[in-house]
Amino acid sequence: MFRKLFRKTPLAWLQMSRQRTRLLVATAGIAFADFLMFFQLGVRDALFDSQVSPYTTLQGDLFLVNRLSDNLQSIKSFSRDNFYQAAGINGVASLSSLYIGQADWRNPVNRASRQIFVYGIDPNQPAFDLPEVNQHLDELKLLNRVLFDRAGLLPQLGDVPTLLKKENSLSVQANDLELEIVGLFTLGSSFSAEGNLITSNSTFLRLFSQRRANEIDVGIVKINSNASIGQVQADLRAILPDDLLVLTLDEFSARESTYWETGSPIAYIFGLGVAIGFLVGAVVVYQILYTDVSDHLPEYATLKAMGYSDAYLIGVLIQESLFLAALGFIPGFLLSTGLYALFKSVTFLPIAMKLSRATTVLVLTIVMCVGAGVLAMRKLQQADPADIF
Repeated sequence: MFRKLFRKTPLAWLQMSRQRTRLLVATAGIAFADFLMFFQLGVRDALFDSQVSPYTTLQGDLFLVNRLSDNLQSIKSFSRDNFYQAAGINGVASLSSLYIGQADWRNPVNRASRQIFVYGIDPNQPAFDLPEVNQHLDELKLLNRVLFDRAGLLPQLGDVPTLLKKENSLSVQANDLELEIVGLFTLGSSFSAEGNLITSNSTFLRLFSQRRANEIDVGIVKINSNASIGQVQADLRAILPDDLLVLTLDEFSARESTYWETGSPIAYIFGLGVAIGFLVGAVVVYQILYTDVSDHLPEYATLKAMGYSDAYLIGVLIQESLFLAALGFIPGFLLSTGLYALFKSVTFLPIAMKLSRATTVLVLTIVMCVGAGVLAMRKLQQADPADIF
């Protein structure tokens, strides 16, 4: 089949390359369509990856959350007394709690207010597997001491890392409370958090005076090395109230991803952007192929008069579609890769080219070009040998 499609005489390529201006216009149009699809898919994936990045740094085996909590931005608290019931389960090594809130951050440079995520941990039972955080645990035991995320949106929050280099600590404000930054860590911004702070649970409760110490947001369970996570999970579910979920780390992060994929309109917006890019490319390819067939209709009619079948001519058109798909995909891929690097350096969002995304866009490009070629075949069927005699 492929041997018949790609014959020794590269008629499709010779026909396309004969008019280089038209070929360049087609390549640019397909590259632009691929660029749109790459951009929409890349930003969408960056959204999902940035939202689950805090989960990858959590230090624990099982996690207890309120059943009403479907994402960190709107997490619901639950009673710490219920969480302490886990201490009696065989295989549980230790327990630690996590408080999560959003505070009004005062930019130390221009005094503008921004929203920032705050994580409250027990310095004696650290919740994050971040060496930069764990080396400052003793300092966090003091009130009003916090750690600042250097990978946040610094133009909006203020260039805290540079200011901190000038002295060992830096005084800032959040929720109208004076705080002292004693160190930095790297977590990254997200669509729901321009930056992050980590502090002790005591300082957290001072920042959020309306919160009660008995109401925690995430319960973290570490189990013994010789214990079964599945068995401990089942035992916990048996004794805890139905309004509490007992999740593994993968289940916990998947819950966040599911919310942004299905429970938020953002995913649909990016999906619409991909569809628009697909349609733009399809229209460009269709116009190019339709015009090409129209210009060479007498030649196609001559080939049919010489005995070439419609299948042969359709094969030539499909070859042109595949050539256009390949020629347009390469610059679109390279341009998008460069944009990802620039976008990441500016926003600190985890965006980069992925093999799965490149494969998806390549398949969409082939479908787009071949589909446009199929529509252009209707004009090719009008090539009647009788028209030229």
